[in-house]
Amino acid sequence: MKHRNSHLLVGYWSRMRKGRDVPDQTDIDPRSLKRMLSHVFILEASDASRPVYRLAGTSLCEQFGSELRGTNFLAHWESQSRGALCVLLKQALLMKQPVSINSIASIGDYGMIELETVLAPITFGDGRPTRFLGMVQILSDVAHFPGRAIAFQRLVGSQIVREDEPLSTFDVPPPPMPPMEPAIRTHPRAPHLRLVVSRDRPAAAAHMDSAMREFVEALDSLTRPVLQLV
Repeated sequence: MKHRNSHLLVGYWSRMRKGRDVPDQTDIDPRSLKRMLSHVFILEASDASRPVYRLAGTSLCEQFGSELRGTNFLAHWESQSRGALCVLLKQALLMKQPVSINSIASIGDYGMIELETVLAPITFGDGRPTRFLGMVQILSDVAHFPGRAIAFQRLVGSQIVREDEPLSTFDVPPPPMPPMEPAIRTHPRAPHLRLVVSRDRPAAAAHMDSAMREFVEALDSLTRPVLQLV
């Protein structure tokens, strides 16, 4: 992993486990992710061929030019990368280990940037991991592409992240670069995460900024049986 925040997320995931193979979604405390929260997402991957964003931070939505919640994670990947990503997701869930994904992303006709995506498996109320706590970090200088949305990504490498050994390469041959595709329209302001809850907010919510408060509310609502998403 290249980005400092990627290491921080995996470290947080490991601390949440508390002797278990993987943590549960209810263990996530958004206050512990405050500095990274706008780049964090939760991915439903019970069907690895169609993983869906359950929650997505505001910065991440702005990078892709639209609200991501409820959309297919693979929609922004070029076609030949999607099959390899399905295998990666299944492997990470089976091994109960985080995976780090490196990709090259197209900013329409404006150029290419490098991204690092980390996916750490979590459970959702049972013993089998079916979701991921994830985060996307841009590794390139984007000063020349202000406000430009990512059009598509191409997989170039991946690693299964283990605690008991150095990062090991999960060998996936990179597919050939496809022709440039049109950029996704950039929205001036991507929506924040919003889910409505009926019970009172925790006392700590009064001291949170708006992005983190919305994320707390969203996580809280997802853990209630009446609002469980399957």
